[in-house]
Amino acid sequence: MHLLVLLGSSGGPHALLPALEFLDHTVTTAALVPESLDTAADAEVVVVDATTNLAAASHTCRAAATAEAMRPILVVVDEGGLAALKTTWGFDDIVLPRAGPAELETRIRLLGERVQAAGGGSVSRVGDLTIDETTYVVRLKGEPLDLTFREFELLKYLAANPGRVFTRSQLLSEVWGYDYYGGTRTVDVHVRRLRAKLGSEYDAMIGTVRGVGYKLDPQGAGGAADT
Repeated sequence: MHLLVLLGSSGGPHALLPALEFLDHTVTTAALVPESLDTAADAEVVVVDATTNLAAASHTCRAAATAEAMRPILVVVDEGGLAALKTTWGFDDIVLPRAGPAELETRIRLLGERVQAAGGGSVSRVGDLTIDETTYVVRLKGEPLDLTFREFELLKYLAANPGRVFTRSQLLSEVWGYDYYGGTRTVDVHVRRLRAKLGSEYDAMIGTVRGVGYKLDPQGAGGAADT
């Protein structure tokens, strides 16, 4: 797999993640700035160094999450920086620098499998939403929405099961993965962001079932959603 590693220091990718030395991946390195995202257009996973400069890592993550070429983002952060992480960065998974080869390989593989699964996808339509799993583009009445990778995955999963109610734990497991480092609150955050991007006319398409979770309602346009 081809990894684009955006470094905040001059130590190199193996200094950031020693386990990389034992894995068979193509690695391209670049500076920790949004402009570096164009360095390797064919990279399948973006690895962001958040061990030295959290502000630069946050800025670069946000740029990667909203870029036209939507790729999963793996953040490398040490234990001291964990408290600073926010779901608004738009990353998809995290790993500690000391992670062993087996853990790192598993995290990279799972991210890659999600991309491959989407690559063989198709176009689905739910109400006025059109979801293209090949290009990672969601259109609402023909207009593209500016979604992060995780927002796309969440909306796609809900749209694949219109009308079905999912608990937060179910969504966290199916969309983020069982090994996600975080709580179910992140589901609420992403739902709020999706509703904001759908706009006031369509935000009620993502309905709240109090005490249970969320569902996608194709007939929900035209009213405000419960929070």
